[in-house]
Amino acid sequence: MSSNYLGHPLLAAGPKIHTVTLGAYRKVPYTQPDATPDTKVDETSNLKVRPLFVDDRQKEWTTGEIHDVTDRTFTVRRALRLNDALPNDAAAHWIWQPGPWLSVDRVTGHITVLHLPDFDFSVSDVVWFRDYAAYCGIATTAKGGLYAIVAELGARRPVVQKQIGKWPEADHFIPVCQPAQWQRLPMRVTLKPTGGEATTYDVVGTVSLLEEGDNSDE
Repeated sequence: MSSNYLGHPLLAAGPKIHTVTLGAYRKVPYTQPDATPDTKVDETSNLKVRPLFVDDRQKEWTTGEIHDVTDRTFTVRRALRLNDALPNDAAAHWIWQPGPWLSVDRVTGHITVLHLPDFDFSVSDVVWFRDYAAYCGIATTAKGGLYAIVAELGARRPVVQKQIGKWPEADHFIPVCQPAQWQRLPMRVTLKPTGGEATTYDVVGTVSLLEEGDNSDE
């Protein structure tokens, strides 16, 4: 008996290839979150933002440089457009702020918001090495506190979480901490509150826990 079966077209087709690109930078007005009417400099400070596209469709606004974690995954910080209008304001008042970090898969085009432990938008200046993020964080407990944090992508608990100062502080340095300093062999990171003492931490473990997706079209 003859058959006219030519094969299922979905089985013959290969995985869809996605294109992930970043557009050109542009400057937007930006005011520090802890600015007051006396210290605010009539919105002369700027934030550099650029769009993130997947298949020529804009998905996010981003700020700062990307960090390549692997040859297919990178991290980049999201830029948020927030409505700063008060309840009795007649119209919306849109402002720009740096937001959380994103993980982007170049193959699937999948974007994941990273929930880094004790991350604070106004305090945490993340410095990446491999799949590790080092920064100063703010405890969300009632006692508060300024913490040295090292987080690994895919891990449930931070690799380092040590209190290094009090928080909140009425008169604090800006920035609150200096950028983390990484060392490769042995793997170590140094974190220093501005005006305080630097502390170096050993980071144990070199196997990435990052789970990259397959090539399927999501």
